[in-house]
Amino acid sequence: MKKLFLIIGAPGSGKTTDASLIAERHPDTIVHYSTGDMLREEVGSGSELGKTIESYISKGALVPLNIIIDTLISAIKNAPKDIVLIDGYPRSSEQLKALDEILETEDGIDLVSVLEVRVSAAVAQERILG
Repeated sequence: MKKLFLIIGAPGSGKTTDASLIAERHPDTIVHYSTGDMLREEVGSGSELGKTIESYISKGALVPLNIIIDTLISAIKNAPKDIVLIDGYPRSSEQLKALDEILETEDGIDLVSVLEVRVSAAVAQERILG
């Protein structure tokens, strides 16, 4: 059974950094994926799905929700560890609801928690702008 933890937060909140540190400290049991990295890797693979994703990204359009969820579910199922941290998803309550609906029918994946990383607007701005 894969145990899924979603890490959310505003841009510059440190969610990717935090998730990476957690995974680095527990390399035998935890794997970390960033939603953006997963989509870029799929594009880089040259797969049909990657080509579809690229067609949206190249136009500056949002990748459709069903494609993102399919990519997430595939990554979780194929993860080399049983504990999976994903940052950058969901970005809206609609995205969480859509994932929840899929997970209700998926055997082998348990959404354990959604963790929110919070920082002040000033800290986030400083991190982004340097």
